[in-house]
Amino acid sequence: MLRDFKAAVLNEEVAQKKREEGLSDAEIEKVLIREVKKRAESAAIYDGAERSELAQQERAESKVLEAYLPEQVSEADIKAAVDEAVVATGATSAAQMGQVIGAVKSQLGNSADGGTIARLVKEALANL
Repeated sequence: MLRDFKAAVLNEEVAQKKREEGLSDAEIEKVLIREVKKRAESAAIYDGAERSELAQQERAESKVLEAYLPEQVSEADIKAAVDEAVVATGATSAAQMGQVIGAVKSQLGNSADGGTIARLVKEALANL
């Protein structure tokens, strides 16, 4: 399973034409997050197909990979960052959602789930 992750990093290096210098830590974190998500999706598919033994294996692999991720920020902290970003960007409508998400991601980096950020930004902009 760690070999699979190493292969994913090598593939990303080749895709970004960074084979010689390698990926930055942030880029490796993105690959790691992508691999964790792949395993979660696979586990859900296996559960749907009633293949619990394979789903269990995918979850176990995901858990090992998650140990290498930075600690995830709580939803309350993400909400606070979203509120700050809405004020800082002067966003007044859902059309500016991308600007707010970009500001939050630049502040929190890979320590916050993108789906959670998007959901909280959407809620914040809907309540303006």
